Amino acid sequence: MKPRHPLIERLATVAGACDVRPDSVEAFEARPGDAVLFFAGDPVRFPEALDVAVVLPELQAAAGGLAIGLVPAEVEDALARRYAVQRWPSLVWLRDGGYLGTTAGMKDWDDYRRELQALRQASPGPRPRPAIAIQSAATCG
Repeated sequence: MKPRHPLIERLATVAGACDVRPDSVEAFEARPGDAVLFFAGDPVRFPEALDVAVVLPELQAAAGGLAIGLVPAEVEDALARRYAVQRWPSLVWLRDGGYLGTTAGMKDWDDYRRELQALRQASPGPRPRPAIAIQSAATCG
């Protein structure tokens, strides 16, 4: 297991984030209240992940308490399929066992505030269906 970047690891100590893996994701989803899963990806490939990691405790405070789940790199692909995450970094928003939405990439603070306000008004629903890759067949000659 590759160690996480210190800014992402810091979320565990500063914001009380916990690791969420395939064997614990259902329990994390089912917890009461608002929660977010952080799909950071590799910060070398996706440097925005470090910006999101810095902003996440501020989002937690603005949301009035928010459980943060960190998705370890070695299980990101499996959990990304579960929520149809297609871009890194992403935040998957949950409430009371239901899905609220996904925020991909880094946003301006005002955009995050608007999104949080919309999420507070939203009713949880089912997870999105995973995207299905479609490949074209070779044409007949």
